[in-house]
Order: sequence, then C-alpha cells, then structure tokens
Amino acid sequence: MSDFEIRRATADDIPDIVAMLADDPLGAQRESADDPVPYRAAFDRLDRDPNQRLVVAVRDGRTVGTLQLTVIPGLSRRGATRSIIEGVRIHGDERGSGLGTRLIEWAVAESRREGCVLVQLTSDATRIDAHRFYERLGFEASHIGFKLPLS
Repeated sequence: MSDFEIRRATADDIPDIVAMLADDPLGAQRESADDPVPYRAAFDRLDRDPNQRLVVAVRDGRTVGTLQLTVIPGLSRRGATRSIIEGVRIHGDERGSGLGTRLIEWAVAESRREGCVLVQLTSDATRIDAHRFYERLGFEASHIGFKLPLS
C-alpha cells in the first residue's frame, strides 16, 4: 500500500472530515453533513487560530484520516505548554493499517517541535478499543474527565 501525506486541512476537506467523524455509533448521533454551515464556521475559526492544527492524512488523493492538535500555553507546570489531540478518525477501510499510529506519532512530534512538555487527549468511556490503542502508544489513563454540556 502506498504511503500517505499529512497536511493542513483546507475547506475542501470538510465533507471528508465530517464523514469520518460521523462514521461510528457516537459520531452518527452528533454529526450531520446535511448542514455544512456550522462545520464551515468552525473550520474558519480553527484556520485563523495559530494554536490549532486541523490536519488530514491523504493517500492516493483520498482523505483517509484526520485529527486536531491544539497547543495551549499555560502557567501550571512551571509555565509549561501542552497540546491536546482531538477528533482522531481513520477512514473505515484504513483501520488496522498503521495509519492511526503514524498520525498520532506525527502529533506527538509536532507537539515536541512546539515545545510542549505534555500531550493529552480524551476518549469517550465507551471506546475501549481506542483506549487500548492509546495505551499501546504510551498514553496513560491518568485522570478522570468531566464535561458540562452548554447547549
């Protein structure tokens, strides 16, 4: 199988990204390609923010993976900068190919390049396979996360 490139997402990638976000039981409940307006507005905000990297993995001209990397300067940990990996998705027919590992490795390397001292991510409690995947890559389930829906 040919290699892939990781590049910054463009507005043209939005439909493929949304399709991957919706391609699982949780995403199918949260995402809808029927209304592109909120996705375009979110993309525009991300694209203007220098601390955001929305990227896609492209193989043979086809978008096969995505993630968002956010770099957060902070005061805790002696003024440490950290990053958050969010929205990791691999196209269904690419799962198990090693693409997810390489995409996460890219995010970790990019975080180091940005001077981050910590990379963190969250994963829904029901995504047991994803938890095993992240643990295999060296991530530790070290905290309990909380969310408060605002709408």
